[in-house]
Order: sequence, then C-alpha cells, then structure tokens
Amino acid sequence: MGPIPAADAEAARRVIFGAVDGLGEKGKRQWRRLWASIFRLEPGEIVEIVSHKARSGPFHRRHMAMEQALFEAQERFEQFRSFRDWLKVGAGHVEWFPGPKGGVIPVPNSISYAELEDNDMREVHVQMVRFLRTEHAQRTLWPGIKDPVKRADAMNAFLMGFDEWA
Repeated sequence: MGPIPAADAEAARRVIFGAVDGLGEKGKRQWRRLWASIFRLEPGEIVEIVSHKARSGPFHRRHMAMEQALFEAQERFEQFRSFRDWLKVGAGHVEWFPGPKGGVIPVPNSISYAELEDNDMREVHVQMVRFLRTEHAQRTLWPGIKDPVKRADAMNAFLMGFDEWA
C-alpha cells in the first residue's frame, strides 16, 4: 500500500483531532506529534502503541482499606507484607518458579498502579474475596476460633460491603 490519499488523511485528521484530542495544551501537542509521526510512516514501518488504563482511585483505596482492616483483625500474620503475599498466593496472583528443592513455588505478582490496570485489579480483588471465603483462609487467619461456622460468619460480616463493588 502506498501513501494515504489526501482526502483519507484529512478525514482521519478530522476524527483524530476533532472527536479525540489531547488534554490541555501539552497533551494536544503530544497527541498531534504522535499522529504526525504515524502519518509519516513509510511502507513496511510499524509502530507499537502501549496503553495503560488508570486505576480507579476510589476502588484502589477501598481495596487497600479492606486489606488493612483484615490484617488488623486477623490472628496469624505479624507483618503486613507477609499477609498481603499470602493473600496474593491464595488469589492465584502469582508466577510459578522452580523451587530450591525441585518443586515449584508461587511468587506473588505486584498489585501496584504501574503493574496492574483497573480491570485486572478488580479481578484480583474478586479472587482475593473468593479465597477469603474458603475454610482454609478463615482457619489460617483465625486459628483461635475453633467453630468453622463462627469463622465463616466472622469473615462474611467483615467482607460485607467489600465484595459488592468490584
């Protein structure tokens, strides 16, 4: 395919710069520079565009509040980081690597803003809540509560409101 015909390029510009444009003067300059470089591509040249959907601030804060409150309510973990890693493993938010003795070990993935987009974080949250509803998770967090029904009731009371907005 050869160069873009002038009429097609003008139609594309109307859409690209009319319907969608950068935010503020700096954003508009960056947006226009990007598209100018795309329009100047020669046949065979390629461009890779990577996007990042910002995480919802209110969602992020509620999830972090849930983790912090549960950490403070549980009986097992002394360090928040250990608790969070356990929660990530339980939710399956891990990569698997060969262990030092031949098996495989889970290594928790990050949930930082830079590493995880909004939709992915919402799925991690759902998986964490699902894991927290298991008898294993409840027994781990509250070994002092011997009755599984009481542990489940405690978790359900705690999670009320945290799993409905994911």
